[in-house]
Amino acid sequence: MIEQPTTAQPVRLDLWLWAARFYRTRALAKQAVETGRVDVGGQRAKAARAVRVGDTLRVERSGEVFEVQVRGLSDTRGPAPVAQALYVESDASRARREAARELARAQRTGYRAPETRPDKRARRLIRALGDIDAS
Repeated sequence: MIEQPTTAQPVRLDLWLWAARFYRTRALAKQAVETGRVDVGGQRAKAARAVRVGDTLRVERSGEVFEVQVRGLSDTRGPAPVAQALYVESDASRARREAARELARAQRTGYRAPETRPDKRARRLIRALGDIDAS
């Protein structure tokens, strides 16, 4: 069984996001909250807002949207299994993220990188096309 660190006091939103491993640093978590990428209960929140057990969060990270419910509080960053025990993601959120990931994967299938480096003629064409934007 994984030991889950909890605190009796409410925890700041940016600190909880960092401890739950949504963001690598607390500064990135604070920036995400300030730019509106994190909602608490459907409302925009400040970084110092207190997070309580049972709160519903909507976290946007790298184009993915997580809808999670807070299950535990922690103000320290621990191992990943402990961090994952701090919240539970809704099934609808997980399904939407998977569908978006599959769509992005399908859109990438049309591009194929060239097998060889461009020759002298191709480099000249590439350079000429680049100059069109400059004028």
